[in-house]
Amino acid sequence: MKKLLIIPCLLLGMLSQAQQLAPLTVEKIMRDPKWMGTSPENYQWSADSKTLFFDWNPENKAQSSTYKLSIASGQLSKSSPEELRKSIAPNYVYNKNKSLALFEKGGDIFLKDLKTDQERRLTQTIERESGARFLADNRVVYQQGDNLFSIDLAHAQLSQLTHFIRKKEEKPLAKTKASEQDTWLQAQQLELFDVLKNKPANKARSFAWRNFGTKEKSLKPIYIGDERMSGWSISPDGQYINYVLVKAAEQNKGTIIPNYLSRSGYTEDIAGRTKVGENPRHYRSFMLHVGTDSVFEIDIKQIPGIKDIPEYVKDYPKQLAELQKENKNRLVQLGVVNWSETGQYAILVARAQDNKDFWILQLDPANGQLSLIDRQHDEAWIGGPGIGREPRWIDQQRFYFQSEATGYSHLYTYNMQSREKKQLTSGNWEVQSVQLAKDKKSFYLSGNKSHPGITHFYKIDVNGGSLQQLTQMKGGNEVLLSPDEKWLAINYSYINQPWELYLQANKAGAKAKQITQSSSKEFSSYAWQEPDMVSFKNRYGDDIYARVYPAKKQLASKPAVVFVHGAGYLQNVHFWWSQYFREYMFHNLLADKGYTVIDIDYTASSGYGRKHRTGIYRHMGGKDLSDQVDGAAYLVKQYGVNPKNIGIYGGSYGGFITLMALFKEGDTFKSGAALRSVTDWAHYNQGYTANILNEPTKDPEAYKRSSPIYFANGLKGNLLMCHGMVDVNVHFQDIVRLSQRLIELGKDNWELAVYPVEDHGFTTASSWTDEYKRILKLFEHTLNN
Repeated sequence: MKKLLIIPCLLLGMLSQAQQLAPLTVEKIMRDPKWMGTSPENYQWSADSKTLFFDWNPENKAQSSTYKLSIASGQLSKSSPEELRKSIAPNYVYNKNKSLALFEKGGDIFLKDLKTDQERRLTQTIERESGARFLADNRVVYQQGDNLFSIDLAHAQLSQLTHFIRKKEEKPLAKTKASEQDTWLQAQQLELFDVLKNKPANKARSFAWRNFGTKEKSLKPIYIGDERMSGWSISPDGQYINYVLVKAAEQNKGTIIPNYLSRSGYTEDIAGRTKVGENPRHYRSFMLHVGTDSVFEIDIKQIPGIKDIPEYVKDYPKQLAELQKENKNRLVQLGVVNWSETGQYAILVARAQDNKDFWILQLDPANGQLSLIDRQHDEAWIGGPGIGREPRWIDQQRFYFQSEATGYSHLYTYNMQSREKKQLTSGNWEVQSVQLAKDKKSFYLSGNKSHPGITHFYKIDVNGGSLQQLTQMKGGNEVLLSPDEKWLAINYSYINQPWELYLQANKAGAKAKQITQSSSKEFSSYAWQEPDMVSFKNRYGDDIYARVYPAKKQLASKPAVVFVHGAGYLQNVHFWWSQYFREYMFHNLLADKGYTVIDIDYTASSGYGRKHRTGIYRHMGGKDLSDQVDGAAYLVKQYGVNPKNIGIYGGSYGGFITLMALFKEGDTFKSGAALRSVTDWAHYNQGYTANILNEPTKDPEAYKRSSPIYFANGLKGNLLMCHGMVDVNVHFQDIVRLSQRLIELGKDNWELAVYPVEDHGFTTASSWTDEYKRILKLFEHTLNN
């Protein structure tokens, strides 16, 4: 009998051991993240607020399933896509008294009578109808192709409101049939490379271009040529139509990205983005009077500051003189007119294409006259949470918006009648999102009032007053309010605990109840560190927040590693589960091995207001780099690390900082791993780079002082570079150019690892594992001695 008991005992021991994660290894933590457990996501409330739906995978299957939570019973069970579809309200657009609603389904417009619950189809065409909305008299207006149509529900009458004409589309080129050789090469690729077997082939899309045949002869044709309609709006009485046309940029050249490991067996070209300094698009806004069929363009010369010359140009006297002589209008991107409910007021927003101004303007639709309501100006660039979004109406006279006027993004209201601008929130914290309550008596907002790294959900009266904090759990609280506003679905996490679903009544002081438990037993078997949350003064006197992972048992060499998060404008020093979860686990591994790790929200990180956000203007690799050096000094002083054994690593923007650290601060950093790094900002994109460094031809000095390739001769320590070959964000060309520079400079203390199938964000576990084994090897060989 004793022999029979041996096998079950051995099995139990093996199962128990399999669920124990320690000791950490790169191979373990870089597996497909499903080993950790899959957090719930995609929360959706039913229209009646009785059920919460979400995607979840507690059984760790190949795909997630749809789950539902009954609010009344608290019962959690599996659901189906069909039940979800029936329970979730479409994206309704209501009429004034909310007796009728419009929604789009399958490219057609439907009408629902909310009193009788009856639906009827308003359109049934091959073309897609979109943007349906009600006028004040319950007529329905929608867009089909480039034109607008109206339906008079009372008389079942269809009318065409506009007659825009554009150039005919060219027919797509005919596809060529694959040869026998092509077919053989594709089969060989799939035979040789596992990574391609599970990668779906790109499916070609076919677009059928059809012209709407019916024309009303009474309408005046308006030729829009090769311009594209980017937006439209119509006054509540149907008398005025505003539309914005955009002309595509010309003569811009995209980067070609070779894909060496394609399914076909040939090297295939991926069409990439353009580079910073590209030619801009041009926007024009027009008003069409429906009754008279007359059109005029809104004159942007009326916008205050439209001819202002940016302050940085003073560093280039020749350029300054030319701009003063030309006295041209700056290029602006115009929004569509935003009408008050009755149509008494019309407002629109404009953003300078150099992103140094954002205007909210009042428009007289009869003559196109503009008057200023609010101007947000920043000699660096306009930004911050909620900044630059379309203002939203509270009632017939007031709207709300966000502004960084005080240095932090806060909530404001504006009264069109009294001309009063009122600030509702204040302090050294940021309002991160806002929504108006259904009764329009209060706002719900999220913000980091209690700590830069803690988010809570608040309520405030629409006229201002004290904030009422609704969530209580320390960490990250992402809230989805139920349609009846009685419940909060909270996506919550803590530093060492991934995201889970909680449910709470919409009351201050109410307790949140945990609904899901997603972490696997293996993940939970390890005591993940809760890092020290610290702050220090940088050399400029600013408060810099950081996470420190103390060494479990300090090595004799007392080594340390500085981690640099990506994106620049991103926050990673917070009390919720990080999007850098692989790096978080790697830092636990390093701490187990005797390294002290610091993760810094350096200058330009999000969550800290305008000064922090724009602190790198015209000099990337300035304050953001010196913050890493100051953080290393903090570790030496407070944690006793050896100043001669400090490494640094990071990806994307973090890779850029790592390069600058090795090239410019070699006395501080002995080694570094730069992953998917920008090496020359003149080769990055327009939208991100031009905000911070202006454009290369206009502010060349900003690019020279900010790009690692100009400082490569300063390399002293040991450098590892890793880059995906099909990176469509930071192109592989970046690292190739820097490699050639290092070769020509005769540097030999560097190496490059390439990943043939990886884009900017790696997707395969084998690539993650290879990359981080190399990083660990670098630090073990250079710092642990």
